Amino acid sequence: MYDRLRASMVAMLLLNCAGLAIAQTLPPNQVTREQLATDNKLFISYASKSLKWEEPTEPVRIVGPLYFVGTEGLGVFLFTTSQGHILMNTGMPSSGPMIVDSIRKLGFKPEDIKIIINAHAHIDHAGALAFMKRLTGAQLAVMKDDVAAMESGDRDDFKYGDDLAFESVKVDRVLRDGDTVKLGDVLLTAYSTPGHTRGSTTWIANVVAGGDSYVVAFPDGAGFNPGYRVAKDPSYPGITDDYRNTLHELEMIKPDIWLAEHNEYYDFAGKRKRAETEGVKAWIDPEGYRRFVASKKRAFEDEVDTELGASDAAK
Repeated sequence: MYDRLRASMVAMLLLNCAGLAIAQTLPPNQVTREQLATDNKLFISYASKSLKWEEPTEPVRIVGPLYFVGTEGLGVFLFTTSQGHILMNTGMPSSGPMIVDSIRKLGFKPEDIKIIINAHAHIDHAGALAFMKRLTGAQLAVMKDDVAAMESGDRDDFKYGDDLAFESVKVDRVLRDGDTVKLGDVLLTAYSTPGHTRGSTTWIANVVAGGDSYVVAFPDGAGFNPGYRVAKDPSYPGITDDYRNTLHELEMIKPDIWLAEHNEYYDFAGKRKRAETEGVKAWIDPEGYRRFVASKKRAFEDEVDTELGASDAAK
């Protein structure tokens, strides 16, 4: 019982990376939020192990040309077309070979990847970009405000400095809000949703399968990690407005299916299991998306109140 409780509390704590509520009381000798906020190396090590970022898992088809090829904890996605493939995200630096194995298990060739896109320039999503680009020769397309971070390997990060640096990678195409990425019959639209990083990007795809069309969203940008300052002494100038604008943008999206760079956000494990019998229906979750955005918004406003002392004044 205690082990299950402890595991649950660990997960709740680390969900703060997504801006969700964290546990207020932790078991004895548990890592605290303050430790995660001030020790960058501890944060990435603890998150990676607890949320299984570097553990392999089986790939699976989501809908039509869209497949999951990530790890147990991180979302990496493959769009297949007759003219080559699009890869979204790469997970941690160790994830490259796992992604390659997953793509091959599905019967596709990693070497056929023509375009690589990304949610944002942090090590847990961009860590293997250089590896995948060397393997495939693919074009890397990145939102303009994350280009510098990608090409420096996220050195001099506003929160992490050089502590979570990854292998730098050359950006081939600079994206701006509303730009599209097209390959074969797959079209993705990139929306600038800054906050988590300056260049956080939400992707929207329209996918056709079995005669039906689905709006698929990959929301990004609304989460804040322990140690982020979003209101008082802000982590970067304009971060407060960036978060509020991003939350508004995410509220306007009405997807049929939504996926994300962190698998716990959208209950990947549960939906994958249900899909064994329910097929595409298991992934359709517009209500879950609305709850997700609402939780992000609530967590952000709670953090603003905490930083400005409003929560204490109300007591």
